Amino acid sequence: MRTKYPIILVHGIIAKDSRIFKCFGKIDYLLKIQGFHVYKSNVDGFGTIENNAKQLKAEIRKIMKKEGVNKVNIIGHSKGGLDSKYMIQKLGMEKHVASLTTLCTPHLGSPIAENILRSPKWLLNMIAFSLDSWYRFLGDKHPDSLKVCKELSTVTEIHDNILATSPYVYTQSYSTTMERVSDDLAMSIPLAFSHHFEKKESDGLVSNESAKYGNYRGRALADESISHSEIIDFMANKRKKAKIYSFYSNLCEELAGMGF
Repeated sequence: MRTKYPIILVHGIIAKDSRIFKCFGKIDYLLKIQGFHVYKSNVDGFGTIENNAKQLKAEIRKIMKKEGVNKVNIIGHSKGGLDSKYMIQKLGMEKHVASLTTLCTPHLGSPIAENILRSPKWLLNMIAFSLDSWYRFLGDKHPDSLKVCKELSTVTEIHDNILATSPYVYTQSYSTTMERVSDDLAMSIPLAFSHHFEKKESDGLVSNESAKYGNYRGRALADESISHSEIIDFMANKRKKAKIYSFYSNLCEELAGMGF
């Protein structure tokens, strides 16, 4: 069963679709094979929430025109969920989004970002300059990694401003849990920091508590240790990939069954 409205996959920070790295791996390809109309966002990898929300709005308007529809379904991973929330609530798009599903989105912020900001200013500025320069080369229009880090901290007001859900949009959320540092070497250090700062179940970057928004559906794969990056098909092993693909397939079929 195909969804009534097209599906937009919205990536988070760092992710940037290119020939070398594909945001969401093969997820969009496999969903298309099943008959779903799927698009991937191409917002900045290190753009602020507001700027990315504006870019996302422009992309969605083009997609709606192409598909001949007036709504879309959004699946937002990590910061992509925050960009989507801002677009819906602050940029007049709530009547053009049928459903919003957030995956591992830091709705309450991330203590890791907060602690990064405690580093010396000269070091933060140097790293930010390097990241912004590199991502501008990769195609970012308005990279601002330092401001993004501030927006992702737990003390920023932007989370409070977009914490409410829209009555026009079906909203649900999922988290994942990385159980051991050995489960994903790429996320092992962030997980160690996450456990140190929060002492809560986490995907390596975002706690399950922070991932809750709207209709919280729990862990995306309750019986599997899945990291923040593995849920978008990045460096997951073959066994995990099969379960991750099945999760997205079931999610889209469920949205279709709900009339979205």
